[in-house]
Amino acid sequence: MKVEAYKMELPHLYISQLVLILVASYIFTNHIRRRKASNLPPTVFPSIPIIGHLYLLKQPIHRTLAKLSAKYGPVLQLQLGIRRVLVVSSPSAAEECFTKNDIIFANRPNLLFGKIIGVNYTSLAWTSYGDNWRNLRRIASTEILSVHRLNEFHNIRADEIRHMIRKLSSISSPVNVKSVFYEVTLNVMMRMISGKRYFGDANKETEAEAKLFTEILQESYVLASASNVGDYLPNLSWLGVKSLEKKLIAVQKKRDVFFQGIIEQFRKSEGTDVGDGKKTMIELLLSLQESEPEYYTDAMIRAFVLDLLAAGSDTSAGTMEWAMALLLNHPQVLKKAQAEMDRVIGNNRLVEESDMPNLPYLRCIINETLRLCPTTPLLAPHESSHDCVIGGYNIPRGTMLIINQWSIHHDPKVWTDPEKFNPERFEGVEGSQGTRHGFKLLPFGGGRRSCPGEGLAVRMLGITLGAIIQCFNWERMSDDMVDMTEGLGIIMHKVVPLVAKCKPRLETMDVLSNI
Repeated sequence: MKVEAYKMELPHLYISQLVLILVASYIFTNHIRRRKASNLPPTVFPSIPIIGHLYLLKQPIHRTLAKLSAKYGPVLQLQLGIRRVLVVSSPSAAEECFTKNDIIFANRPNLLFGKIIGVNYTSLAWTSYGDNWRNLRRIASTEILSVHRLNEFHNIRADEIRHMIRKLSSISSPVNVKSVFYEVTLNVMMRMISGKRYFGDANKETEAEAKLFTEILQESYVLASASNVGDYLPNLSWLGVKSLEKKLIAVQKKRDVFFQGIIEQFRKSEGTDVGDGKKTMIELLLSLQESEPEYYTDAMIRAFVLDLLAAGSDTSAGTMEWAMALLLNHPQVLKKAQAEMDRVIGNNRLVEESDMPNLPYLRCIINETLRLCPTTPLLAPHESSHDCVIGGYNIPRGTMLIINQWSIHHDPKVWTDPEKFNPERFEGVEGSQGTRHGFKLLPFGGGRRSCPGEGLAVRMLGITLGAIIQCFNWERMSDDMVDMTEGLGIIMHKVVPLVAKCKPRLETMDVLSNI
């Protein structure tokens, strides 16, 4: 009887399995048919209800997305919770996004960070494309970060470089390299913004301000690296979304109070200009406030200078740390750069910004660092305002765009031996005197919403790296190679901060004695 019952159940088991296979096959083929009919980009199957493809994302995100693009194509569509996301990982597709579809992708997606830190999506970094963005961009490009204004701030950069060189000359090894770069970059930015320097030999009057400023920056960078699941699954506040929101609101309040205090100091004529009667950024914005107070509000000024500070400090310091780590792992490149310095600059003076066009190998080192170790591996997100076509695929309105520049920079179809540190690849080619190399190199983004601080960043990278290469010999702390492991977050930091041996070069002792 038992045998007969088993024989009776067996066909039913096969039928159940067959039904499951047919249902799965129908879903899959129907899914493919719909995508072909609408000509959407390739995607990953399956997309799980509610969460979509969020289950695929593992840190570091840029490497995960690069692997998916290598498998499914350089124009890839993902469903991250409620958001349709286009991942672009090729120069040609990036060019389409930043040229003929530039206006369409000029918006930013509404993310929690933009709501709170971007002052309800009104700051330069987070506002939608329109009159407000155009005006803020004009202020940044013509009033604050124009070539003329950067030239006015030249003495600040030169002075901070001398401070850095003196500090390195007076301390014994080992040197926390990131800390050195971080301080010089922040001092330059804050002197341009407010006329104050907070690191190094800051006076007692600014000591308390410097401490508070450091705390605010540290909190901001930690929160900026936090992932907010609520941006993709808005109903899951119980997963810590509300906690992150409260922390962002708290740090934004601290930032506002701090910079409002600086604004009030200028109103009481206690501010410090940058020398020779030139105005700091806050002074300039306050002068514009006099003629258009309804637009140049204190809130607008605070958001504006905070955007500039965020964009121009951590990324530049991080890039310089990566550059030095690469040079320590490739001492022959460092020697070649020093030889160029000796040949072009000589041994009687410190390198200057005006020398940069005559130091092409230094420019190659910077470009290769930006290629190999981009501090923002995923460019700031964009969002399409209309339907468009990228790579031959239809892209619906409201699609969030992610350009994976790390993937482009590491693509063997684009670069020969992409994992190799080889500054010589930029020698004698178009772009060796700048950061543009078609759409194969995108350290500052592209199109209308490219980084307005590119000019300042390039100057800081060149003069800072040039000075420490010229004046000091650098060595690793041991025979082991420098750890190049990448940290997590939207800014790609080294997991292990760079510490190195530093010793003044005999060739530049006269230079050091006169600084």
